[in-house]
Amino acid sequence: MMINRYEVFADNAGEPGELIAFVEQKRFKFKEQVTIYTDSTKSRVLAEFNARKVIDLGGGYDVTDEQRRPIGFFRKDFGASLGRSTWHVEQHGWGGATGTERSVPIAIFRRAWNFLPFVNDLPFPFRYHFDFTAPNGAPVFTVDKKTWVRDQYLVVLQDPGIDRRLVIAQAVALDALQSR
Repeated sequence: MMINRYEVFADNAGEPGELIAFVEQKRFKFKEQVTIYTDSTKSRVLAEFNARKVIDLGGGYDVTDEQRRPIGFFRKDFGASLGRSTWHVEQHGWGGATGTERSVPIAIFRRAWNFLPFVNDLPFPFRYHFDFTAPNGAPVFTVDKKTWVRDQYLVVLQDPGIDRRLVIAQAVALDALQSR
């Protein structure tokens, strides 16, 4: 109950395959730094993301590899997120993508959920989906919440040029940083 656990599995014909990433984050710990491991033994780092600033509504997060070399960067677009949550992802030497919640009604209902007495302490029970696209509108990746009770997400890479470690970090951040 006191730890958020994220397990990322490779796709095996629509079912979870091999475990490819693992994160444990204490719930009440500041979320400025998250380490993503290759498996549950936590013996090898796959990537990390670190906040550029501790308190910044539009702050960004640098994503690095196991040797702390830069992979990319992501940030929440605070202004655009007033309607639907919006994120920007940039990868060194590749370019960028913007991700928004697919459903406007779910985005609005999720915001209203936070103001309902007693209910706001419960996890949001509806699925959400993010679509990330390149500036030219081409799909880059999607993140789909697949279950209501447990946090299970399907991440689909559509652009082979983006580093999957950056995509995994962004997918974890969608849940961890927005308290989904």
